[in-house]
Amino acid sequence: MKLKKELGLFDVFAISTGAMFSSGFFLLPGLASQHSGPSVILAYFLAGVLIMPAMFSIAEISTALPRAGGTYFFLDRSLGPMMGTIGGIGKYFALSLKTAFALVGIGAYTSIFWDIPIKETAIIFALVFALINIFGARKSSGIQKIFVIILLIITGLFISDGFGNLFLGNQTSLSFQKKEFAPFFAGGFNGLMFTTGFVFVSYLGLTQIASVAEEIKNPERNIPLGMALSLIVIMLIYVLGVFVMVAVIGTESIASDLSPVATAATYLFTWLPAKAGLYMIVVAAIFAFASTGNAGMLSTSRYPLAMGRDKLFSDKFTSISRFGTPVPAILLTAGIIIVFILVLSEEGIVKLASTFQLFIFMIINFSVIVFRNSKIASYDPGYYSPLYPYMQIFGILSSIALMFYMGWAPVLFTLCTILFAFLWYRFFVRSKVKREGAIFHWFALLGKYQHDELESEFMTIIREKGLRQEDPFNQTIVRAQINFVNDTISYREIIHQVAVILSNELNIESKVIETEFMKTGPIDLSLAVPEVSLHYAKFQNIDQPKLHIVLSENGINKISEKFDSRFENRVNVFFFMVNAEEKPKQQLRMLSGILDIAERDHFIKDILLLKEERKIIEYLLLNKQYITFGLLRNTNSEIFINKRLMDIILPPDVLVVFIERGTNTFAPKGKTILKENDILTIIGETASVKALYDRFIFKDDQSSETYSAG
Repeated sequence: MKLKKELGLFDVFAISTGAMFSSGFFLLPGLASQHSGPSVILAYFLAGVLIMPAMFSIAEISTALPRAGGTYFFLDRSLGPMMGTIGGIGKYFALSLKTAFALVGIGAYTSIFWDIPIKETAIIFALVFALINIFGARKSSGIQKIFVIILLIITGLFISDGFGNLFLGNQTSLSFQKKEFAPFFAGGFNGLMFTTGFVFVSYLGLTQIASVAEEIKNPERNIPLGMALSLIVIMLIYVLGVFVMVAVIGTESIASDLSPVATAATYLFTWLPAKAGLYMIVVAAIFAFASTGNAGMLSTSRYPLAMGRDKLFSDKFTSISRFGTPVPAILLTAGIIIVFILVLSEEGIVKLASTFQLFIFMIINFSVIVFRNSKIASYDPGYYSPLYPYMQIFGILSSIALMFYMGWAPVLFTLCTILFAFLWYRFFVRSKVKREGAIFHWFALLGKYQHDELESEFMTIIREKGLRQEDPFNQTIVRAQINFVNDTISYREIIHQVAVILSNELNIESKVIETEFMKTGPIDLSLAVPEVSLHYAKFQNIDQPKLHIVLSENGINKISEKFDSRFENRVNVFFFMVNAEEKPKQQLRMLSGILDIAERDHFIKDILLLKEERKIIEYLLLNKQYITFGLLRNTNSEIFINKRLMDIILPPDVLVVFIERGTNTFAPKGKTILKENDILTIIGETASVKALYDRFIFKDDQSSETYSAG
């Protein structure tokens, strides 16, 4: 069972933003300033800049491979299952630790006003968020959006009131003092770099959206845009908010303050009743930790699901409930988080998680380079990282540098985690997994082994994502040439005849076209449909895709050869598609659209019953937004009679593709004069087609004519 695609742009923004709102703003500024002084402000900015390569890389891979598991899935498919296991287990533990820390933060802030145990409170919230996630990602993201809206309002008030008091207010004690920022680089360059790595953990939630990419609608747009908006907003809040804390509290005081936001709030919000500002900030902190805890539970639980699908974990974790959520994976994650809460202290967790995450980001950036150089045709991102490969190289080098400045203890933790994951792969996974990553396709350029099933898997993902708005699929269907053949012709003769026709159209030798149609590739396993044969080719200087369809009522014997074996099957429908060589990804999406048609129930039976080209085209356009209606007197459509096509007013985003006039069917031009009893076939966007249906079919349903819409 597949995960439901329920998450939109604001859901992406809320999950990313919510996952970053907690320790980075409410706990870390004081601790971080001990090592760098006022330049902690610059450290937050640098950390946001240095995460950009990883953000762009993850956005690219997520739009190409929107799958649960995020980082694990990307590393497995790029560098192979061993690195996938290392990255998956390491990332899973790191996110679980970060989520546990956020839940402890809830207990810590609630204990300020109520005498309740911190860890027990954290465990209760872990169970609450587990239940929320069990009942659906949409419900979970709905809670997330509420958290984020409240946080943005309160932190916005905090920053606005801070700047107002510092630069416009009448309180002398709160006026801006340059001495609070001198010396700015109190810890020198080393202190600044260490602090940058230390606060780097504040931005880790930005990339958590990759683990729920499978549940995001329109990932090509929503993933990169949502992540970019989230990073911009969080960078502004961190930099401006920490500036206010340093200016209000002072350089020396903030270094020993574990709750600098709350301390600063006691000096601000003088326009509110006593301590109201403090209460508001504490509420915001609780919402921040709850937001991070909820987002962490949502994204972290997808790692066992993805790894179970690939046999790295038990397949029990692949189970999807009737709510469309991976319940066993959520329960396992909640259990691990509770164990961390019970047995670990808060100290050092952030540094350890941050160091391992830097290692993950380093190999994620390398993964984009691997995917690009593997030349896998079915690697089809809807978004491409800018400044490739310099962006990725910068990300790799900066990650290594920050890991160096973090010290030996976190690096040792990272190495131990890698060793544990390697041993898990060596003794429990390797015998079950036979696939290899995209890096072997890169090696194939040097004559090494490659894993062809990877391209087939990526083709399946392309099919699930569907066509893009700019793909000329409908137009290609409309322009398709359709031929009926008898059963005396051979399979090779059909290919030869189509090649000759295309040779005249494209000015390419027919033998070259024929050879291309006869080739087989790794994606052919994904193109197999009973009684259907799909052939494709790419050439330079093709203005628009071309499609030829050949129908045989009794079927034509097709002989295929693979792995030194011969296979024979009966084919009733042949599709021949030619695309521009410079648009290989578009060709794959167009092929996936044809496959969707060929896999309809009773496809062969239904299409062979149709003998008119127009009706065949309409059948192929079914569910692709089309409408057919006649021009009759005494109906709404009579306003079109005796007018040129260019002069009639139609809704936007529609195209008249066919006119049936008596026994003749043709594609009209702008100067074509419409006549009584003409039958128009129109394609277009859903809303526009519905408007035509309401105007020319629904209101004329008493007409003796029968028309259709799809």
